[in-house]
Amino acid sequence: MKYKVFIISDGTGKTAEGAVKSAIAQFQTDDVQLDIRKGVHTDEEVEKIIKDVKEANGFIVHTIVSKRLRDKILDLGRLNDIGVIDLMGPLLGQLSHWFSYSPLETPGLFRKLNKSYFQRIESMEFAFRHDDGQKIEELKKAEIVLLGVSRTFKTPLSIYLAFKGWRVANVPIILNLEPHEILFDLRDAHIFGLTSYPRYLAELRSVRDEHLGGATGQYADVEYVQQELKYSYKIFRSIKNCSLIEVTNKPIEEIASEILDTIKSGEANND
Repeated sequence: MKYKVFIISDGTGKTAEGAVKSAIAQFQTDDVQLDIRKGVHTDEEVEKIIKDVKEANGFIVHTIVSKRLRDKILDLGRLNDIGVIDLMGPLLGQLSHWFSYSPLETPGLFRKLNKSYFQRIESMEFAFRHDDGQKIEELKKAEIVLLGVSRTFKTPLSIYLAFKGWRVANVPIILNLEPHEILFDLRDAHIFGLTSYPRYLAELRSVRDEHLGGATGQYADVEYVQQELKYSYKIFRSIKNCSLIEVTNKPIEEIASEILDTIKSGEANND
């Protein structure tokens, strides 16, 4: 299998190329292909490269100096589920911190230059604070809201997407329990209802039931699971712009990719 690393630079790309080759040497592999894109200065060039990276299932290492373009690469990489390593931003940020000033004398520039790092930390903290319906009154701060009955991978999906830099909250759907009214008034968040096949879900739950010594009652019963799923569909249909995502027998990475593709498609349609 060939792994493809895209090197993006507003100069010659030699700095990033040297860093990447030094790192790859530690893995003693010949299965890495470098694609160097130098002299990148425009949004259009970045967008074209992102498309190429997506098609090649690669990731990005860049030494872009422009904060605007660094942010664009970060945001498009996040939206397309592409790994992005910024070699220049953290260095500029550390130097700004060391010198105790910035050329533009802009407050908070160190934090802005390290947007990728701080965004990931904040999104992870957000996911933990808003797991399983916690702090539901803050749901409007989320970028992605995941809904579903128990064992539809809400929490692992939240953590995975949070690591990609998204603010994610997840809310459980409980049979015959009316969902919080805030779910019907989310105008900015992308809402996803997670669905599964009843028998598959019952099998997953039976593992937990056995672990707890059979103390979960109807939790793993197929008929009960069917009732729960039917109720969850009713809730999903009542929430505006709620997209359904089937999770049966899918790895977390694949489910997350479907979610991000749905978001990307929706934003493209709104352009």
